[in-house]
Amino acid sequence: MGLPTTIILVTLIVIANILNFFKQILKPVYQVLAGSRSPSILRTPEERFSSLHLVGYNFGPNYIELNAGCGIKLPRVHYLDEGPRHGKVILCLHGEPTWSFLYRKMIPPLVDAGYRVIVPDFIGFGKSDKYTSPRNYTHELHTMVLRMLIEDLNLQDMVLVCQDWGGLTGLSVVKDCPGLFSSLVVMNTGLPDPILNFDSQGFSMQRLQKILPFTLWRSLVSLFGTCLPVQFIFQAGFRNQRGVDQEVLNGYTAPFPTSLYCGGLASWPLLVPFFKDDPVTCHMWEAKNCLKTWKKPVLVAFSDSDPITRGQEKVFHKLVPTADSVVIKGARHFLQETHGEEISKEIIKFLSNQKMTSL
Repeated sequence: MGLPTTIILVTLIVIANILNFFKQILKPVYQVLAGSRSPSILRTPEERFSSLHLVGYNFGPNYIELNAGCGIKLPRVHYLDEGPRHGKVILCLHGEPTWSFLYRKMIPPLVDAGYRVIVPDFIGFGKSDKYTSPRNYTHELHTMVLRMLIEDLNLQDMVLVCQDWGGLTGLSVVKDCPGLFSSLVVMNTGLPDPILNFDSQGFSMQRLQKILPFTLWRSLVSLFGTCLPVQFIFQAGFRNQRGVDQEVLNGYTAPFPTSLYCGGLASWPLLVPFFKDDPVTCHMWEAKNCLKTWKKPVLVAFSDSDPITRGQEKVFHKLVPTADSVVIKGARHFLQETHGEEISKEIIKFLSNQKMTSL
């Protein structure tokens, strides 16, 4: 990245944050005039999902209402539960801004191999209910919901398959209850240090240039909030990817008919730790400490063309030197969409090798 590009990025970040400053000033006015008329929780109309069987999402829905205590029920959570009830559980976690639709190509091969595959939609995504305000979404909410779902379904001896924010959330749960997981499959994700943490690497122009793209993205998300252009985000994410037509894109955007449904989508980028004292930071560091002492099998399966998490596979191999590795060639960030069948085969081979080793 040259100096002109750096100057442009810095300028855009400054402009976005100035506009966001004025947005925050006007926000109370909007809340008084319009916020009180908006429901706090929404449920995406079922007809938005009616045609998804045509693109391979033909799984039966399962719903659960989790008790948050003090008589309060959390928003309804949707999850897929396919395969034999007594089969070994593979828990698949989506990230931003996707939902269980992302795993539709991986579920059939895994089920055919005898596994029970569970794929939840985090609150704010997919067929799960959605808080309208981004302020309701926290890392602790997502990890709590996942732990409560695991407990309610009495899941044990699980294989965790995680990607994007599914990694940050899922690995945070792993470090809290490692005994429930028998192996990990880590794909295109990370356990990021705070963006503005120069303690270990110090400040340099190279370091500054490295953090500018995400800082700009974060600034734009903060500015646009729930008005993020969902269709454009998915089009950019799947640009020039094989087999991703308009019907598939419609499947990914189905949970978000209007901006009122996008609170979860608008919150996750802002939860990536930016400063050392951000609430998520300690979860990331503790998850790394957990992996440093992890003795169970790990498969690191990263794309060779992911512009978002490129290089993070090295972090996981440093944390778990004994981890197996596979490179998914030709895939970008959402590798489950374009290479789902290939990844399933790699997971089945990985788990089969573990069975042979244990004999």
